[in-house]
Amino acid sequence: MRNHLIPSAIALAAALSSSPTLARPMTEVDLATLKRVAAPTASPDGRWVVFQMTETEDATYKRSTGLWIVDRTAKDAKPVRVADVAGKNETSPAFHPDGTLFFVSDASGSDQVWRVDTRSMATPAVQVTTEKADVAGFKLSPDGSKLLAWGDIAKECISFGCDAKDVKDKGALVGPGSGRLYKDGAGFVRHWDQWETPGTYSRPFVFDLVDGKATAGRAIDGGLIGDTPSKPFGGGEELAWGADSRSVYFTLRKADRDEPRSTNLDIYQAKVDARIAPVNLTEANQATDTLPAPSPDGKWLAYAAMARPGYEADRQVLMLRDLASGETRKLTDAWDRSVASIAWAPDGKSLYVTAQDVLDHPVFRVDAASGKVERLKASTEEFDGNIGDVTPLAGGGLLYSRNSALLPTDIYVRDAKGKVAQITAVNADRLAAFDPIKLDRMQFAGANGDKVWGMILKPANAAAKLPVAFIVHGGPQSSFGNSWSTRWNPRLFAEQGYGVVTVDFHGSTGYGQAFTDSINKDWGGKPLQDLKLGLAAAGQQDAQLDVANACALGASYGGYMMNWIAGQWTDGFQCLVQHDGVFDARAMAYETEELWFDEWEHGGPYFEVPEEFEKWNPVNHVAQWKTPMLVITSEKDFRIPYTQGLAAFTALQRRNIPSQLLVFPDENHWVLKGANSVQWHRTVFDWLGSYLKK
Repeated sequence: MRNHLIPSAIALAAALSSSPTLARPMTEVDLATLKRVAAPTASPDGRWVVFQMTETEDATYKRSTGLWIVDRTAKDAKPVRVADVAGKNETSPAFHPDGTLFFVSDASGSDQVWRVDTRSMATPAVQVTTEKADVAGFKLSPDGSKLLAWGDIAKECISFGCDAKDVKDKGALVGPGSGRLYKDGAGFVRHWDQWETPGTYSRPFVFDLVDGKATAGRAIDGGLIGDTPSKPFGGGEELAWGADSRSVYFTLRKADRDEPRSTNLDIYQAKVDARIAPVNLTEANQATDTLPAPSPDGKWLAYAAMARPGYEADRQVLMLRDLASGETRKLTDAWDRSVASIAWAPDGKSLYVTAQDVLDHPVFRVDAASGKVERLKASTEEFDGNIGDVTPLAGGGLLYSRNSALLPTDIYVRDAKGKVAQITAVNADRLAAFDPIKLDRMQFAGANGDKVWGMILKPANAAAKLPVAFIVHGGPQSSFGNSWSTRWNPRLFAEQGYGVVTVDFHGSTGYGQAFTDSINKDWGGKPLQDLKLGLAAAGQQDAQLDVANACALGASYGGYMMNWIAGQWTDGFQCLVQHDGVFDARAMAYETEELWFDEWEHGGPYFEVPEEFEKWNPVNHVAQWKTPMLVITSEKDFRIPYTQGLAAFTALQRRNIPSQLLVFPDENHWVLKGANSVQWHRTVFDWLGSYLKK
């Protein structure tokens, strides 16, 4: 098995190991305040790289985001701030073909598009859009003559936003009181963490760019009713300009009464100057079609497609559509991985895609003619981990972001020969001050004898037996792999003196679609077997782990598993931490918003197949509960509503089981705010310590 030490530089790791007095454990405050890098972009000539970076104040946890630029050709170049306005945020950088930098800023009081000439840092930024609605995102046309922008805009508005008095459709707020009235066939009533506003959608508009100003904005969604990008997590990857700058391709799911049960995202083509209705290019497929990526020569449209309607975790196959004939073929049908992002090589002969693959999320090259898939390698190990933001450069290079379970995100460039250069190291000084952590991968025979993977993290210099934090991932179709998290961060737990164990149980991604599918209608079956076998395997692989002195933790599906463990594995743990987990499957079936997920996982709606829900329902086994549990929930969580957490806490209290309840009034399914993150971790660490460090 491979093992990893941090910091990533071997010499620095050795220095820290030999001088332990220089290091200290990383804390929850560190996690909340480390700099966060995102959205790297390269100038047309590849010389300049711009990225956004979010910084957090130590005392107030107030966050601000700005843009930084670095010259790739300069020796020992350091990033410098660009287009900074005190007290304001700058995000979403993108280079214009003429080399100027466009971005989103709230300097005017709302989120609008701005531009700055990076060749003259003293030149102030200029506002490009002056619209009534906030700009959520934008893309520049290849020829630089047009701007595609999107934002939440009432369907009645013919411009990018309009005054409330001019909107006749008041949505759910019909007045005269504050009540929301949702009529028959409304579809989503609430979604993720927001109540729906019927009549208002994320809509795309195209503007002409004249002397650097956006003019003549016009909607290109025609009569379509729905959000593009899709909500709640869709972004710029769901919209793309055609190579000729005359077409826009966008992803949209119709917003109607069936939307809560539908995964039918389609890709539409809009001719921006023809003033005709967009054309649905993927109407024949009732499952997901997304990630439109036109080829550089304009002949092909690449995109990702699922096959099974209603299944959000189906395999995404890379597709190619001949834009002249309409003929479509599956390029990666023989490759048992799910495409997560798509980018064309400049010569159009291949594409770069990312996909989860056995704990890592690397980048692959796909031959556009044959469909042959090659996992890219590098001359250093830094090409493992979690790769994102892949941008092909002229000459065969790649600009990308990378993080791992031990290191937060930084920006890298890989040249055509595989040599990797790190462009940023924004947290290097702080990371060097933390105790080193060792990471080992493990594999074992899980349920049905199938190979199952996991990870072990622990303090590199620990000498004594270590209590264990057994962290179970959510999803459930996801992976607790080699990637950084600002929420459930295994390194942070290891820094507190725990041996951390994670297992990619049946249902996880990166091991083939059959493995992912195997959790369907089996939530409490094979995954629980894998967890039991995985914890035992970790103890056998690393004798320093005291698996008899362990607490288990998990959120979402991982939180469900805590409730399930409480009634099924009653002697396995000293304590449990259950965050946003399903407690009562019947109530969940009627309370959650994205019905497609719950109904697919259990084979239909509750009223048709109640036995499938009840088979793995934790509420049916409360009589067997005895393990102390910390319950955490949030009032804006509409995915697994906070009533599920309240019910679990009531059950614990009613049975006189030691328990605590932590409720965040201002968080959703995730705890995102800085101060709340610190409180979450301190509460969890205190709970673990009271049982594992007596």
